[in-house]
Amino acid sequence: MRPNSTTHRLTEFLGLKRSIVSLFCLTILMLTGEKLWDRFLPKYLEGIGATTLIIGALGFLQNILSAFWSLPGGYLADRLGHRKSFLLFNCMAIAGYLVAIFFTNWIAVFIGMIFFSAWSAISLPASMSLIGKSLGNSKTAMGISMHAIIRRIPMAVGPIVGGMLITTYGLINGIRTAFMISLVFCLLGMVLQLMVKDIAATAYQPIHPLALWKQMDFRLKNLLVSDILIRFCEQIPYVFVVIWCLDVIKVSPQQFGWLTAIEMITAALIYIPVASFSDRTERKPFVVITFFFFTIFPVVLFFSKSFVALIIAFIIRGLKEFGEPTRKAIILDLCPAAAKARGYGLYYFVRDFIVSFAAFLGGFIWKIGPAFNLFTAAAFGIAGTLIFMLYGKGTDVKK
Repeated sequence: MRPNSTTHRLTEFLGLKRSIVSLFCLTILMLTGEKLWDRFLPKYLEGIGATTLIIGALGFLQNILSAFWSLPGGYLADRLGHRKSFLLFNCMAIAGYLVAIFFTNWIAVFIGMIFFSAWSAISLPASMSLIGKSLGNSKTAMGISMHAIIRRIPMAVGPIVGGMLITTYGLINGIRTAFMISLVFCLLGMVLQLMVKDIAATAYQPIHPLALWKQMDFRLKNLLVSDILIRFCEQIPYVFVVIWCLDVIKVSPQQFGWLTAIEMITAALIYIPVASFSDRTERKPFVVITFFFFTIFPVVLFFSKSFVALIIAFIIRGLKEFGEPTRKAIILDLCPAAAKARGYGLYYFVRDFIVSFAAFLGGFIWKIGPAFNLFTAAAFGIAGTLIFMLYGKGTDVKK
């Protein structure tokens, strides 16, 4: 390839180095399997006899596991390297799928989630660390945006296929079939992981989480406070969105799959142009805008009484990704240089541990009424957005 060729310039602009491309291929494969069933899991629990509080507990479990796995995920990535840590995470996911396939009850789903949630939660610090080390600060937001776009491909396709499986085989058998497909993708992913190359790093230095917390930049801690409030806004109604759409608005599972695809396509379309500006300018305004879209989604959802109105709501839900890569770039910028994955994992551990109670709280609030649930979520979003506007800081982009 000629150094000045159009293809070379495009790959440089998008940050598509060989190690990054390998990571993207692995991400597509693993997440495609996961997203076949992920959005329908609350409905699946309802179908196998789970109560409203158990469905609310699903959101609690998802967040608490995300918190729990994020911290060891970052430490393992720094200690073992990216390739070995990805392999370990994959084996854990396989164990979880086996439990969920062979036992059809909500307890088995919860036990299985302890393991198959490992891929998304544990692999994220490793993925972000790999991107940061491969591309450097001047391309961090672009690399994260490309990773986010790649993640949105299975997030868009998976629910559509999952909805078709449910329509064809019924709710219970359709989800179990999705679990089986996910297991096959995990096995294929173990082969693909051999293509992921570790990036040379400084010698591993043991850092206790409390010591790492003390090293974290005050700007990162300010972002964390706002981020927690915004995630309360997201998670209070999160597991009930599919129930609102299917049970209240009466759309079909396949239509809900298309709504999810619309959300992901919307997000994907804005990532690259936003990242291009974010890597060259102050990053705070991008985060403020994304917090705004988080806040208005539950309000718009409440007033959506038809499939067409839901399309508008899910476009707004997609627009909440406007500044998400920028927010992640700020986190990476402000994490200690010798412990990027660990710092990233610690941030998500603190955030998701606290936010996990929001999802559990959402089950109690939903019993009072869907309107109370959705408007309570919006109130948390307003608080988080205002706090970041007043006290939040961005980062200076390093060239």
